[in-house]
Amino acid sequence: MIGFVECEYRIFQTHSLKEKRAVLKRTLTRLKQKFNVSAAEVEHQDLWQLTKIAIVTVSTSQKSAERELDYALKFLDSFPEWERVKTNFEWL
Repeated sequence: MIGFVECEYRIFQTHSLKEKRAVLKRTLTRLKQKFNVSAAEVEHQDLWQLTKIAIVTVSTSQKSAERELDYALKFLDSFPEWERVKTNFEWL
């Protein structure tokens, strides 16, 4: 089972693309180290206060894939630098 989630975040306290990339790099690196997921910014690369991140995991069941993605989202939501504004799950 492949679990895929796209989430859009509004980033606070960034005033340039350089600051945004620093936040994203630090956060996505920690996410990939901590969980069995792959993640990347997939939209809004030219906007400095908005990002869309795609997270993917592969598992033997939908339940375990969903659990891994939920843990990853909770981890991302724990950062005070941003706020999740949209979330879209898909299962393949």
